[in-house]
Amino acid sequence: MLISYAGAQYTAVSQRRQIQSPALKRFAFTAHPGTVTLHANLEDACRTWSLYQHIDTPRVWCLNELEDHSVRQCFRIWQQRLEPAQPPLRSNEDDAELLIHVPFNGNIKLRAISIIGGSNGSAPAEMRAYLNREDLDFGVVADMQPVQKWDLQENGTGQLEYPTNAAKFNGVHSIDLHIPNNFGADQTEIHFIGFKGDHTKGKREAVNVVYESRPLPQDHKVPGEEQKLPELM
Repeated sequence: MLISYAGAQYTAVSQRRQIQSPALKRFAFTAHPGTVTLHANLEDACRTWSLYQHIDTPRVWCLNELEDHSVRQCFRIWQQRLEPAQPPLRSNEDDAELLIHVPFNGNIKLRAISIIGGSNGSAPAEMRAYLNREDLDFGVVADMQPVQKWDLQENGTGQLEYPTNAAKFNGVHSIDLHIPNNFGADQTEIHFIGFKGDHTKGKREAVNVVYESRPLPQDHKVPGEEQKLPELM
C-alpha cells in the first residue's frame, strides 16, 4: 500500500511499523495492511474529515438496523467521533449484517473512510463499498463485486482510516457500505462513520428523451409547405 502526504511517499508493509520523516512534522503514521493510522492535530483533521456536512441526511437509510433511522446518528463532526451515538446503529439480534446508503449533496472525491464500532466483538470486521447506486439490497450485493473492500480492525480510539482507490472514488454522488460481519458478537454496533475528501457543488440531473416508435409524416411538416399529392398517370 502506498502512503502519500506532503509531497513524500512511503510504502507500508505487512508488519506494524512506525514511519518517521522530516516532511511529517505534525503527523505520525502507523502502517497496517490496507490502513493508515493518522495522528493529526485537531485543526487539520476537522478540515479534511468535513464531508459529513455534505451528506443528504434525510435520505440516509440502513437495512437491518434495529432502530429506524439510528444510522443517521453516525455522521457528525470529527471532534465528536469518540462520543457514543445516541442511539448507536445496531443490527437486529442474531444478524450482524448491515447495508448503509449515504447520498451526498454534490460531487465527492472520496479519499478515506473511518468507522468506529462498539465493544465486545460488535465492531464491523469487513466493509465493502458500492458507488452511485439506488437499487441495492442484500440480495443484489451478494452477487455484485464491490468497488473496494477492506478488512477492518477494532477502532475504539478513532485513529484508523481506510484509504480508497482514489481513481475509482471520483464523482461520487452516493455510497453504499455493506457490513457483512463483525468480530463475533450477536449484533453489529457502529457509533461513527467519517468521510475524508473533497466536495464540489452540482449534482446529476435526469435528462428526459422521447423516442418515436414510428415517425409519422403529419408530425414533421415544415411550416408554410403544403403536402402535395402524387400525380396520377
